Amino acid sequence: MGDDELILGQRDSEWCGHAPILEEDIAFANLALDETGHAAIWYGLLAELDGEDLTTYPDRLIYTRPPEAYLNVQMVELPKGDWAFSMLRQFLFDATENTRLAALKGSSLPALQEAAEKIHREELYHLRHTRLWVERLSLGTEESHARMQAALDVLWPLAGQLFTPAEGELLLVQAGYLPESIGIRSAWLDQVEPFLERCLLTLPAAVLDQFQRHEHTPHLRVLLSELQSVARMEPGAEW
Repeated sequence: MGDDELILGQRDSEWCGHAPILEEDIAFANLALDETGHAAIWYGLLAELDGEDLTTYPDRLIYTRPPEAYLNVQMVELPKGDWAFSMLRQFLFDATENTRLAALKGSSLPALQEAAEKIHREELYHLRHTRLWVERLSLGTEESHARMQAALDVLWPLAGQLFTPAEGELLLVQAGYLPESIGIRSAWLDQVEPFLERCLLTLPAAVLDQFQRHEHTPHLRVLLSELQSVARMEPGAEW
């Protein structure tokens, strides 16, 4: 979850100074910061569970891992594309987060429950924001609708990776730590499919593919080379 948030936040930040209107430039920049902040929460929780130093562990995770060690889904690492593409990607991701975080608030692991409570409040705002944009563009002009449909054709098959079961998931579900991925996927579909249909978008015939989370596109290597460039010039530096 931390890797998903980090990479999506990085892609969202590329719109800073380039959004279609000034208000959205500010709003989407704040949303990108939220995603990065959520990544920090998940990395911090991982540091706590692993008994690692909270002041250095997240930086090591972010700045020293090679692309193949990242566990983010492919859809978040794709280039930002046009505004329709970024809005639809954000909506599909936010809808997943909304569903997963609601379930995680019932986790038997107190630290995970607390993190989910905090992040869920901000993700609800993200979801409302991107739903409005998806609706606005889908039901707007002929061109805006075509762009939204083109984005859906690319993103829909990749969305299945959001629900790829975690390693050892059955044991974690039985312990009450995590919700089952198949249940999250079902709840997500119940929320997303009717909304997209109301927006007059046609769901692609392609199935929701479930790639493993270590399978990436070449775009991740390019993104990380930029993200990690300063840290790699000064290895071991304190930030």
